Amino acid sequence: MPHRVVSEELALLERVLARLNDLPESRSASEEPIVRELERLRSVILSGDEAKDISALSEQYHNQSAVLSQIRSGQNAARVDPSCPYFAHLRLRENEKERDLCLGRATCVRGGLRIVDWRDAPISKIFYGYRQGEEYDEEIAGRERMGEVVARRMVRIRGGGLDRVQAPEGDFALDPEAVEGWRQVAATAPRLSGGEGRALRAFDLGDGEGRRMGGGDGGRGLRSDKRLPEITALIDPSQFELITHSGPGFLVIRGAAGSGKTTVALHRVAYLAYSDPAIDGPETAVVVFSRALQRFVGHVLPSLGLERVQIVTYREWALQQRRRHFPSLPLRQREDTPALVQRIKLHPVCQAALERRVHRVPGDRKGRVAFEDWAAVVRDAELLEETTSDLAPGAFTSQELKRFADWHRRELEGLFAWLGGDEEAPAELDPEDDALLLRAWQLRVGALRAGGKRPIRLRHLVVDEVQDFSPTEIQVLLGCMGREASITLAGDTQQHVVQNAGFTSWTEFFRHLGIAGAEVDTLRISYRSTRPIVDFSRAVLGSLIEDEEAPDTPREGPPVELFRFTDRGACVAFLADALRALSREEPDASVAILTPAVSISDSYFAGLKRCELPRIRQVVDQDFSFSSGVEVTEINQVKGLEFDYVILVEVDAAHFPETPAARRLLHVGATRAIHQLWLTSVATPSDLVADYWVR
Repeated sequence: MPHRVVSEELALLERVLARLNDLPESRSASEEPIVRELERLRSVILSGDEAKDISALSEQYHNQSAVLSQIRSGQNAARVDPSCPYFAHLRLRENEKERDLCLGRATCVRGGLRIVDWRDAPISKIFYGYRQGEEYDEEIAGRERMGEVVARRMVRIRGGGLDRVQAPEGDFALDPEAVEGWRQVAATAPRLSGGEGRALRAFDLGDGEGRRMGGGDGGRGLRSDKRLPEITALIDPSQFELITHSGPGFLVIRGAAGSGKTTVALHRVAYLAYSDPAIDGPETAVVVFSRALQRFVGHVLPSLGLERVQIVTYREWALQQRRRHFPSLPLRQREDTPALVQRIKLHPVCQAALERRVHRVPGDRKGRVAFEDWAAVVRDAELLEETTSDLAPGAFTSQELKRFADWHRRELEGLFAWLGGDEEAPAELDPEDDALLLRAWQLRVGALRAGGKRPIRLRHLVVDEVQDFSPTEIQVLLGCMGREASITLAGDTQQHVVQNAGFTSWTEFFRHLGIAGAEVDTLRISYRSTRPIVDFSRAVLGSLIEDEEAPDTPREGPPVELFRFTDRGACVAFLADALRALSREEPDASVAILTPAVSISDSYFAGLKRCELPRIRQVVDQDFSFSSGVEVTEINQVKGLEFDYVILVEVDAAHFPETPAARRLLHVGATRAIHQLWLTSVATPSDLVADYWVR
């Protein structure tokens, strides 16, 4: 005989399926005449026949709709799928009586069935809030319920058959080759474990490991350098060599996720400021891609003795400069720019077309003329096609460039009308226009101005995650550099997730910037993640890696695991159990639950919130806490950050198809993990992770 737990679950499923089969057909005879009457009333109301009393007919329609809703609410069994009627089982004891309750995706409480929808049934809070053997005291449906959770189990049912049971007594799986048809997979549930609080804490920097910046804890043997002990204690020799690279010009740092690119870039500023204190001032700028990184860097630099350095996101900086240089243009920015328009504006073709326009068309060195240059280029399909043919053959078709120009002709009509005094005219600019307008100013007028006629002259520039900037955006920044300035660019082509940014390769990137031949220094040790995580993240990239050498990974760790579920509610329950245990065992750990879309983040956060997990937050607009606890957000919000544990949810074929963009997104999500990485899938797992199906 199988284990007692398995036998009980097999018997329960048999009873549930039998009772579902005995229920009346989903479309009852009482429902059909009401549906026909509703159709008739709707037809009469829409006919517009003035001889009819429309208000009376409308009232009849609403009354019949209410009756139909009542009938259907009592027939929810029709929405219970017999192939997978529930995913969890509770046995509760109240007043010395026991009863079984199942959780699924629909509610059916009739004919001896007690199946409730996990998302909104009040009693489901007992499942999510209590463990087996615990006593509960909850107000449900207006009355107090007290009792004991006798059994709390997760089950997997496929095609109407039970093939997995997870309970405190053990984890059991169907196995036809086993003597009793079932085998015990594990005596205990899977656990998150292995490290506490080692993820970066930007708001609580301590000493040693607590000040870890993604760059590792190497650097042994470098303590003899007395000038920067607080820096050299945290880095390895190759990082130290790049940090102490002094003098004007470019330092370009490439490295895998967790290899310390940001560490080197920020510490280099501190090193340069030691010899030249003026570096710690507003003439030094650290430009980052996201607000999360901006906040992080803003708390790290003071720990390195830097108090006055500018820390900006490119978008905020460019918007500020555009307002200063083109004050008459509208402040509103469009949020629904077509992808084709974004792609062309961020491509070097647009900048090159601006250069040709300025060279061919004489004009005063005034901002008004620079604006005219921009407006002329974005609606000149012939100039764009000519430039594309010379600079990037095949990048865009003639039809695409014509659509781009036609779209701008229509949009510029509204802009010109607004500038002419029509306040009601639609007048918006794309965020991508800021870089083009600023570049037009530089080409036509000269240097950007800090105030009055004083030019912006930066002494040092750091650009992090440079692979997600367009060459035009970087060119605008380079145009703000002083003659003896030093520049640090840090990036990783495999973390390129902004598909329209225009970055293709380091060689092409530097060619478009006009600095072909620039050397790229590579960091070859990945400190952040364990070897299994690094191996998985590289396997996800597949052919995108090409011949790139694998980084050295000094730390071992638990395997990457993928867990499959038949329902999102089951996944939420599984994660809640694991996270609750982790919060008890490692209260200082940081966890990221990363999703492919905002709607999925909303769903998981709502479900886990119902489980009353401590310190759970949903991150919107990159507002990370940089503290311990659980944060739920989308993968595209976490570039540059790290967490003790990462759980990638809904890693299915629909959200992660076989595309380079999906591969890179998964790679970025995976490499945020320091100690352990889990993946979950409710639908069919993506082929990108198929080789790592552990469960």
